Amino acid sequence: MLPRHLELHRLGSMNWLRAAVLGANDGIVSTASLVAGVASAQTPHGSVVLTAVAGLVAGAMSMATGEYVSVSSQADTEKASLTQEQAELNADFPREHRELTAIYVRRGLDVSLAEQVAEKLMAHDALGAHARDELGISKATSARPLQAALASASSFAVGAALPAVVAALAPESVLLPAIILSALVSLAALGGLAAKAGGAKVGPGVIRVVFWSALAMGVSSGVGALFGAVV
Repeated sequence: MLPRHLELHRLGSMNWLRAAVLGANDGIVSTASLVAGVASAQTPHGSVVLTAVAGLVAGAMSMATGEYVSVSSQADTEKASLTQEQAELNADFPREHRELTAIYVRRGLDVSLAEQVAEKLMAHDALGAHARDELGISKATSARPLQAALASASSFAVGAALPAVVAALAPESVLLPAIILSALVSLAALGGLAAKAGGAKVGPGVIRVVFWSALAMGVSSGVGALFGAVV
């Protein structure tokens, strides 16, 4: 029996990491921008807090709904592709063997070895072999709509909780700078953590997220101040 050889690669964790960072970033930026815009319009403190909570709930539900619909469509496409592939296997098994052999040849195996590999894999699990090597579908990458929806909603809610808590606790006199500063510090830390976990340079990741987030909150604050002055 061959010994198991385990290697840890960052790429294996990048999908969930990217989704979690995206959700948390979106939660912080959108909620902080919303609160900053409302606070800039000289809105009473209680209304600002209510806006933050409403933004958290609405954003989390929107993320969950969008992710569920998107991933469900992907899952339907994968199911239809697998059904079609199974029909092709039932209709002409030798042709599918030649097709899989050709895939392995293009990946660098010689013809005889490619034929043997295709034969062994199809004898073990013909549909699984074609799903993985022809269609690019595997258990690790298959679409899971409910899991994706819950993960997106949870990560958004965690991110949005920060500006909501700051809005509730900060004195009204320093509410706007407290919201913006806490959001930018949190986003910088989140961007740096994500870059480090992915093996990328921390500096560019931090600068990128801070710049665009500051721009979003600045525009929202400007719009809020403008409408507040008009009203």
